[in-house]
Amino acid sequence: MKPQIFALLTAIAWGVGGYFEKKGLHLGNLSPQVGITIRTAIALIVLGVVSFPEWKQIPAAGSKALIYMVIGGGVVAGSIGMLCYYLAIKGAPLGKVMPIAFTSPLFGALMGLWLGGEPFNVKTAIGMLMTIGGIIILTIG
Repeated sequence: MKPQIFALLTAIAWGVGGYFEKKGLHLGNLSPQVGITIRTAIALIVLGVVSFPEWKQIPAAGSKALIYMVIGGGVVAGSIGMLCYYLAIKGAPLGKVMPIAFTSPLFGALMGLWLGGEPFNVKTAIGMLMTIGGIIILTIG
């Protein structure tokens, strides 16, 4: 399957999941910290089962790769990012929060350009500007 299809499925899963997460936070009067803990615990179980056959890759990955995964995925995106996301969806409508929260591709592209040596071209610039413009349109008011 093409990577773009997986990206679209990601967007669908995160959008639909965000609805249910917000609904669960409010119905149960749960704190964002409890909500993200529930989400993470379930994800750990599901992903642990799915990834079990590949666990042998971990020792071979090397410490530098694991440090990048721990800092980027575990601390920055998994903990700080998700906690901020839960605080946002608990306190504001999804239509105001999700367009801002899901500007992550813009920041990922900027990091790729700045630190990753990825090429910058007219299509990249236009895409970034359209992302920013869309967010402004959706969140003003």
